[in-house]
Formats: sequence, structure tokens, C-alpha cells
Amino acid sequence: MSSGNQQRSFFQSASFSSSSQTINGQTSSFKQSSYSDPAGTTIYRAQQQPGQTPVEERIEYPRTGRVAQADTRGRIEDVTETEKESSRETK
Repeated sequence: MSSGNQQRSFFQSASFSSSSQTINGQTSSFKQSSYSDPAGTTIYRAQQQPGQTPVEERIEYPRTGRVAQADTRGRIEDVTETEKESSRETK
């Protein structure tokens, strides 16, 4: 048996969307792009309301772990050790 011919599956995807609307001559816009690969998914969002500076947001959803719910800026929370301890307690 030879383990030298291991094959790895690899996927990658991207999606883009944008919209704008003009009311009484003032334009608001929203843009979003999403990238996924084996490491996880990253979402970029930008929006601008009339007379305001653009608001940009980046959220990362790693393959392992999860996004911390309390932080809307998309901080990553590593839950690997917590999950290991939890599985030990249930055994």
C-alpha cells in the first residue's frame, strides 16, 4: 500500500452583489462580496447613506471555530480547546 498518491479535494467560490438607489437626487449604495475556500469564508460589506462616510465590514467564518457573537466587527473565537474539554466531560 502506497500513501504517496493522496488526493486532496479543493474548492473555492466567490460571489458579488451590489445595489444602489437614488431618492430625491441622493444615492445610497450597498456592496457585498463573499469568498470561500477550505480555510473558511470571508465576507466584505460596504454601504453608504447620503451625506455619510462609507461603512465597511469584514467578517471571517473560519473552517474551525466560529465568529464571536458579541462583536459585530467579526472577531474570530477559537473554540478548539473548549470543545475538547466539553467532549471529555461527556465521556
